Amino acid sequence: MRIRTLLALTLVTLTSLNTSVSLAATRSGENVSIWFDTGGPVGGAYNTIVQNGAQQACEDLGCDIRFLYSDWSPQKMIENTNRAIASKPDGLVVMGHPGDDAYEALIDEAQDSGIIVTSSDTELPRLMAEHQSEGFGYAGVDNKSRGTLLAQEALRRHPMKAGERALVWGLKSKPNRGLSTVGMIEALEDAGLQVDYMEISAELDKDPTLGMPLMTAYLSRNPDTQMILIDHGSLTGQLENLLRSAGVGPDEIFAAGFSLSPATAAAIQSGYVDLVGDGQPFLQGYLPVLQIVLTKRYGFSGLNINTGGGFISRDNIDLIAPLAKKGLR
Repeated sequence: MRIRTLLALTLVTLTSLNTSVSLAATRSGENVSIWFDTGGPVGGAYNTIVQNGAQQACEDLGCDIRFLYSDWSPQKMIENTNRAIASKPDGLVVMGHPGDDAYEALIDEAQDSGIIVTSSDTELPRLMAEHQSEGFGYAGVDNKSRGTLLAQEALRRHPMKAGERALVWGLKSKPNRGLSTVGMIEALEDAGLQVDYMEISAELDKDPTLGMPLMTAYLSRNPDTQMILIDHGSLTGQLENLLRSAGVGPDEIFAAGFSLSPATAAAIQSGYVDLVGDGQPFLQGYLPVLQIVLTKRYGFSGLNINTGGGFISRDNIDLIAPLAKKGLR
C-alpha cells in the first residue's frame, strides 16, 4: 500500500513538474506574426538598430517578424502599410512620419480587421488616442521636446552671443517628425542667434553621403558658422566626413545631432561631433514588439514609453561606444 501510494505521489509530482516545464517553455509570442516598418533603407545606420531591437524581442518572445524598409519616404511607409494589412498579420508596427491624417484610414482598416497596430520613432498622437484601448502605443521620444532639449544643451556646453550664426539641418516640412527641427530652431532663436535652415531632401534622407557638397557649399558661404545641429541620425553619422570635406578640423565648430552609431561614436572621440541626443532606437524596436504580444495575449492597452536616454558626449562615449559597435546603441 505504501509502495502504491509512493508511486502515485511520484507520478503526480512528475506530471506537475512536466506541466511546469511545458508552461515555462511556452513563450508568450509564439504563433504571433508581426510586420515591422523600420523606416529607413536596408542597412541604414539608425533603422538597423531599431531592427536589431525588434529581432531580439522576437527571439525572446518567440514571435515571427517580417521587416519592411521605406527609405524614410512617407509615401513608401503608406505603401508598406497597405501591403502589411493585406497580409493580415497579428500585429503591425509603423513609424509616424506620414502623420495622423495620412495614416487614419489605413489604421482604422487594420484595427477593424483585428490587426494590432502600434508606432515607433515618431508619434501619431491623435490615432493613438483613438486606438490606445486596442493596443496602439508609442515607443520613442516627444519630437518637439527632443529638439528643444538638444539645442538648449548645446548652448549650455557651448555658449554663444546674440547674433552669432548657427545652422539647423532638418526635416521641418514633415508633420510630427518635423517638430524636432522646429524645437531646435526656436531654442536657438530664443537665445538670439542668427539661425540658418536647410531642409533634408528625400534623396539625402535616403543617402546621407550626398550631403558633402551641400555642407561644403554652405560653409564656404558662411565661414562664421559656430554651431551645427543635425535632425537626422544617419546624417549625424556622416558629420565627420562632411566637415572634413569642407576643410573643417575637429572642435572648430560645435556639432550635435541624434542617434548613436559606430561612425558617430568615432566622430565624438575624434572631436567632430560634440553632443548626441540618445533616443535609444534599440528600445524603439524591442518595445513595440512587446506591446503587440502583450495586447494579443493579455489585452493590455497601448503604452506610451519615452525611450530618450539623455546625451552622449566625450564624457561617456568610452562606455557606450562598444555597445554601438554591437548595434545596441
